[in-house]
Amino acid sequence: MGPGSGGLNIANQIYDRFKAAGKQLNKGDVLVLDAAEYHYYQPGWTLVGAGLRPKTDFRRSLASLVPGHISHIPENVTSFSPATSSVMTQSGRSVTYESLVVAAGLKINWDAISGLTKALSDPSSGVSSIYSYNTCDKTWSDIDSLKSGNAVFTQPAGIIKCPGAPQKIMWMAWDRYRRTNRGSYIKMDFYSGLPTMFAVKKYSDALNALRIERGVGAEFLHNLVSVDAGNRKAKFKKADETTVDIDFTVLHVTPPMGPLDFIKRSPLADAEGWLQVDHTTLRHVNPAYGNIFALGDCASLPTSRTAAAITSQTPVLAENLFSVVDTGKVGVAKYDGYTSCPLLTGYGELMLTEFKYGFEPKESFANYMGDQKTPRRVYYHLKKDLFPWAYWNFMVHGKWFGPSGPIRPTFL
Repeated sequence: MGPGSGGLNIANQIYDRFKAAGKQLNKGDVLVLDAAEYHYYQPGWTLVGAGLRPKTDFRRSLASLVPGHISHIPENVTSFSPATSSVMTQSGRSVTYESLVVAAGLKINWDAISGLTKALSDPSSGVSSIYSYNTCDKTWSDIDSLKSGNAVFTQPAGIIKCPGAPQKIMWMAWDRYRRTNRGSYIKMDFYSGLPTMFAVKKYSDALNALRIERGVGAEFLHNLVSVDAGNRKAKFKKADETTVDIDFTVLHVTPPMGPLDFIKRSPLADAEGWLQVDHTTLRHVNPAYGNIFALGDCASLPTSRTAAAITSQTPVLAENLFSVVDTGKVGVAKYDGYTSCPLLTGYGELMLTEFKYGFEPKESFANYMGDQKTPRRVYYHLKKDLFPWAYWNFMVHGKWFGPSGPIRPTFL
């Protein structure tokens, strides 16, 4: 269920894995459930916000991406019944399954910040966000039209999609102002609910040094709680529960995020509301629910939520699901928490952060190109050109396998 970045990828990989084993599934044996009309390449929204690509490059109709051998019911799931191996859809339809893969994503809590929704809908508010298709182009409009004043960029505490994205757009704005001789007229600040610039210390230290070098201010453990667009004021709550009002001319907001309500209230969720799976096999931790798997943003995996993480999770899940169906036992495939955040630091440069569980670096190119904490042009073109191409031509078709690219990994 959920044919987003995880759902389409895993649906195709499951079908292909059975076929490769000589046990080809029948047409329709793999079913995706989702009511979305469009499928989005969400990592591309940063490129839109930076003025590099039109947002239409990153949207396709979902129907055009679902192959004929996979069935699609255009309805969302509203509840689970693992005891009967079934789910209920929004129309009241009960759909049974032999195996269930949940790739439902997460919830963006726009309304958790007072005044934000109204400000985003106002073309003159100066408030934008790259975290939706509808608002990512407003980000570029706001950034590029600013001649002087205060540019404020926010990041909330807690789990969000791609935790590097809030500062990616900040660095692109900084570079835009530098290149157009506006840097001395614009004060830039980063307000984060986190204690540091990034979760991985190696990259965090490098990013903080870059921030200081570029004259970008920062306040940590500050969470945005309200926006007063009319008076151009943003209110932040500090760690001691006191608040502070900050003046802005433009404000880029990363809203808080969390688990989807229908997962949170289900028997499949952990205490925080994420779908509870084994961190290495991606199978539900409850043996009674051994035919249920999850991946991507909705899963209880202690790693950053990114498309790169999904590309490493899908072959592991496909292998283990096949093994459970074929032998009744989970396979030997293990997910090590690999994720990547291609962190734009300006036009023509990018810091390629790659890491695994424990926030330990796991770099693919360091032996050939040097330490990946150093931004490089070649990494920039991976983000801008290669990854979107690979996504539409390979990943949504189940043909992209993380750091190994189009070569499916083997598990021993």
